[in-house]
Amino acid sequence: MTESALLCWCRAGFEPELAAELNERAAIAGHPGYARTQRNSGYVEFIVEDAAALSRALPWSQLIFARQKLVRIADLSDLNPADRITPMLAALDALGGSGLNVSMFGELLVEHPDSDEGKQLSGLARSFGNALRPALRKAGWLSKTDDARRPRLHVAFLAGDHAMLALSDPLDSSPWPLGIPRLRMHPDAPSRSALKLEEALLTFLDADERQRRVRDNMQAADLGAAPGGWTWVLMRNGMMVTSVDNGPLKQELIDSGRVDHLRADGFTWQPRRTLDWMVCDMVESPARVAERMATWFRENWCRQAIFNLKLPMKKRWEETRICLEAFEHQAHRPLIVRARQLYHDREEITVFATPK
Repeated sequence: MTESALLCWCRAGFEPELAAELNERAAIAGHPGYARTQRNSGYVEFIVEDAAALSRALPWSQLIFARQKLVRIADLSDLNPADRITPMLAALDALGGSGLNVSMFGELLVEHPDSDEGKQLSGLARSFGNALRPALRKAGWLSKTDDARRPRLHVAFLAGDHAMLALSDPLDSSPWPLGIPRLRMHPDAPSRSALKLEEALLTFLDADERQRRVRDNMQAADLGAAPGGWTWVLMRNGMMVTSVDNGPLKQELIDSGRVDHLRADGFTWQPRRTLDWMVCDMVESPARVAERMATWFRENWCRQAIFNLKLPMKKRWEETRICLEAFEHQAHRPLIVRARQLYHDREEITVFATPK
């Protein structure tokens, strides 16, 4: 019998951080269990008595090191490459006695861990999905067209003969396969860091929020801007940007007429009036960045912000929790805070904040 578990994708190498986060959050939520993973595997299993109940108690929006949150429903090993579909259909038929109320799935996603070993399964995932979809529809397990109202079925290949079946709630999970938005580097972008801010806007703001919060002629500041990747994203979204950095910006940004380059220290500069946005990707200790970001909200220098916290090599979950708690406490006002290690992040997390 398959153990009840959450299955969460993460950045390869950050499995201990995700495991520590799940252990702590599950215990606080009253659903203690234990994490099982291997370094660089790209995923964590969290074994718990009732994974569906734990999933409801841990909203997707609150998880930081998980790219995706799934409820595992079957763990199928020793699969016959000649017929992987039959045991999967049998596992789904056995769901009736599991307590999970699923009669049909709205979408199928066939995935693999985002790790060196997992990427070797990408070809299998693509071809197998094309074979499994018609079989699921014939058996009545998959709607004929994608239906966002129904749970999604995930087939997660860990090896050619080993797959897990899992489900996700479309309203409480990442909308992208593996939790990875597919963004392309624009040839005009000054640096690859532009992808981090583009992903942050897609991840932290839904379509309605982006329409309200990201508008033409908003006033923004980019602290530690050089060479200008984040400034470029803000400018592309129609904003007027004050780029603060002693280093040089790409000349094309200055020539746009929407960017004012100030050669100053982002840790000491302050605006003359409240700005719509402040963004910050400065390379500095996370505690110092969190304290400065709190000052911006305490002094009402901005209405919303996106910033990065560069993490140490050890105790990264503990440092994350401490810095976020200090940021909210030092802001001296209630805040909405959303944080995640994005796909385009490396040894860091990205934070969105705005007053409640």
